[in-house]
Amino acid sequence: MFRVAVVGVGQIGRRHVDVITRSECAELCAIVDPMAETYTAKQGVPWFATLPELLAKDAPDGLIIATPNDHHVKAGLQAVSAGIPALIEKPIADSAARAEVLVDAAESAEVPLLIGHHRRHNPLIAAARAQIDAGRLGQIVAVHGSFWIYKPDDYFNVDWRTKPGAGPIFINLIHEVDLMRHMIGEITSVQAMQSNAVRGFAVEDTAVILLRFANGAVGTLTISDSLVSPWSWEMSTGENPDYPAAGQNCYHIGGTKASLELPRGRIWSQAEQHWFKPIDVEAYEVARADPLDRQLAHFCEVIAGRAEPLVSGREAVRSLRVVEAVKQAAETGALVEI
Repeated sequence: MFRVAVVGVGQIGRRHVDVITRSECAELCAIVDPMAETYTAKQGVPWFATLPELLAKDAPDGLIIATPNDHHVKAGLQAVSAGIPALIEKPIADSAARAEVLVDAAESAEVPLLIGHHRRHNPLIAAARAQIDAGRLGQIVAVHGSFWIYKPDDYFNVDWRTKPGAGPIFINLIHEVDLMRHMIGEITSVQAMQSNAVRGFAVEDTAVILLRFANGAVGTLTISDSLVSPWSWEMSTGENPDYPAAGQNCYHIGGTKASLELPRGRIWSQAEQHWFKPIDVEAYEVARADPLDRQLAHFCEVIAGRAEPLVSGREAVRSLRVVEAVKQAAETGALVEI
């Protein structure tokens, strides 16, 4: 069993604690969070207000860093300096430039970083990627993804969530961008429009994004935290038990031979490719599993030196650069090359 400490126990940090407590490869050895002494006592592990305090007393085998985004680099650099592998929540940092500093340091010190783009660990994504890699869809032509959800009004009672940088482009889009890159390939340019017409805060509540991929495919992403729908990964999959499962699709990937819908995992094809000919649908089997459980098991393999990170720091920087380009495009109206 690897001794793993969690740094930051907000909503996602507490989910990591729950995952560790049911793990067969890791055990919770400490919690680091200046506001979580009472919560930590309930977990029966030592509490530390800061990460240096923990590292000075009892260095764990691995760290899960689930602090606010603008604290990721500082904590990550402390982990690297101590030579401790770290699983850092997405996005890797609050800017690609700061993320590069962390990744360069980790690579120089040969300390592995696994970035918490946990959807890549979902068997639904692995199965879809396998279908694409096997050529079932032919040449990928177009993709569409949606993150349509309604964040409750009290979500915005926290002041920073109404300020620039706190909208769905920086908070939520990173998931869709990372999966599009993972399944389709590198994104070379973006265009975008944004709106704050619903809530009127100094940050977008809705955006529409155009993507161009290196392989010639094009795509659209629409994101909004101000509308009611079942068409988000959270609602579609029920991956996170906090969200009700709606059983709908939020991604469509189209190719010259067939098209794929996710997360339902169905492929639409024609024996004779012609718009007047019948179209058939085939569902492929996928075993369900909690991606956070799978991510932690993978992190244990990374700690042991038996696996390279599925999502490395360098890979996470690439996704963050795309999101930064989207924000630039939305603010300027220009096509932004990546």
